[in-house]
Amino acid sequence: MLLALSLLPAILLIVYIYRKDKIEREPVRMLVKLFLWGAVTVVSAAIIECLLCMIVGAFLSETSIVYIAIENFLIVALAEETGKYIVLKKKTWHSPEFNYTFDAVVYAVAVSLGFAALENIIYVTSGTLGTAILRGLTAVPGHAVNGVYMGCYYGIARKCRAVGDEGSVSTNLRKALWVPVLIHGFYDFCLSLDSVLFILVFLVFEVVITIMAVRKVNKLSREDEEIFDYV
Repeated sequence: MLLALSLLPAILLIVYIYRKDKIEREPVRMLVKLFLWGAVTVVSAAIIECLLCMIVGAFLSETSIVYIAIENFLIVALAEETGKYIVLKKKTWHSPEFNYTFDAVVYAVAVSLGFAALENIIYVTSGTLGTAILRGLTAVPGHAVNGVYMGCYYGIARKCRAVGDEGSVSTNLRKALWVPVLIHGFYDFCLSLDSVLFILVFLVFEVVITIMAVRKVNKLSREDEEIFDYV
């Protein structure tokens, strides 16, 4: 039962995003592949996080605000979002299926939810029903939100590439990585501090960023357009 509950939030969210792809839906086989590759990045992220935390921990107290900030922004968030970004870029940038701007959101969310699903299985199967419910309402949607923002800028970058605007390609590819890193880092940072104030900040942040992401999905879905390679 816990295994099913750990997978359910990711499945529901990816179906929601898939249904928002109104013009030309992506092949299910491609989304499954991205989902599974996203799950693989849990392993690479865990290794990187463990090594870097050990290195930083040799110089800073793990209870210091500086250590907590470095851990959450520059280690955990950066390692996890970079892994997702690499998979996204490697598996979709040159794909002939990537021919509409909203495709980028579908792809990025699929990768993010693959990561979230495996991470959730690890946490939930060693936890309780309460853990499954809590993570299903916070952590998994959080990864989906990161995927929405990654996909938003990734889609803009792909459109810019189609018209030969290489400067904007680079700018938006950087945003596709760093915006999710900052969102993810702030999310984890708030939860890592033993502070009622920051728990309240987290709750407000979670609600606001989720509403913003839903609005962005609706807008991007509504304004979806075909990508024509002119160069």
